Amino acid sequence: MDKKKVMVAIDESECSHYALQWALENLGDAISKSDLIIFTARPTEFIYVQASMFGAAPPDLLMSIQENQKKAALALLGRAKEICAKHGVVAETMTEMGDPKNVICEAAEKHKIQLLIVGSHSRGPIQRAFLGSVSNYCVHNAKCPVLVVRKPVE
Repeated sequence: MDKKKVMVAIDESECSHYALQWALENLGDAISKSDLIIFTARPTEFIYVQASMFGAAPPDLLMSIQENQKKAALALLGRAKEICAKHGVVAETMTEMGDPKNVICEAAEKHKIQLLIVGSHSRGPIQRAFLGSVSNYCVHNAKCPVLVVRKPVE
């Protein structure tokens, strides 16, 4: 029997860290018997906003910013992998560049994910209207079931 594929999408936020912890603690058996992929997106608009502070951005500046962003993403994935290892779970990691909501859904489809787990920033309706909601987009557009984990308010 083929193993199920589960993907947890993370970023630097506390809510995504909580979602990973929650999944490992509450879905432990299911996660340990599945192929677990920890995924993070590297937003492209951030690169151009950062580079535009210098006027017309030279290509080597864009490359430098992309490299630094990739290093940060790999460090984030490395920390997530360590958290998984503490729970006895071996995880694969991957990162893609692009709009997080799009690349998360595309990666889930491309890798035939059977369960996508995302955290929720718990934004109100006005913030969601202006900032958008990655978790909401994934719920409505991913080709697999999506579990949204919301950190309890303390």
